[in-house]
Amino acid sequence: MEDLWEALTSAERIPRWFLPVTGDLRLHGTYQLEGNAGGTITACDAPNSFSATWEYGGGTTWITVRLAPVDAEHTRFELEHVARAADVTDEMWAQMGPSPTGIGWDGALLGLGLHVTTREVRPDNSEEWLQSDEGMAFMRRSADRWAEADVAAGADPATATAAADLVYGMYTGTAPAPAAE
Repeated sequence: MEDLWEALTSAERIPRWFLPVTGDLRLHGTYQLEGNAGGTITACDAPNSFSATWEYGGGTTWITVRLAPVDAEHTRFELEHVARAADVTDEMWAQMGPSPTGIGWDGALLGLGLHVTTREVRPDNSEEWLQSDEGMAFMRRSADRWAEADVAAGADPATATAAADLVYGMYTGTAPAPAAE
């Protein structure tokens, strides 16, 4: 659990699986992920949990990360990312649904999982990997699963699929590929 905590909270380790980070990574400190979100650390109960604002594109959402030991070798990781309904317009939700955030976190957590299990460092060529057959397949599966989650939450299936396809294309720089059957 301590190693996972360090991977999640150390300015030296975060870039190994996610993005370069700057700031003061302690309670009430601020952070900035290169080319992505920044915010303020609002709560910290090391090594069990932390919360922070997630400020991106002029909006603010909130993240909470929780860790709990399962046994001597395994730790349960939980990420909660919350947005207020007032911060997500109906038009934005209809166009993209949960896919932008979900697909982004799926990619980040893939990097985290690889880092803590193999000690691999996020490659400098992650954009190249994204365009590989493996990267494209990963993103397609992620988009499809987020469409399924959107439908399970009550969205129209055609709308959810179109939203996931749009976001897949945004992440991969391609025209949306048809959803997997």
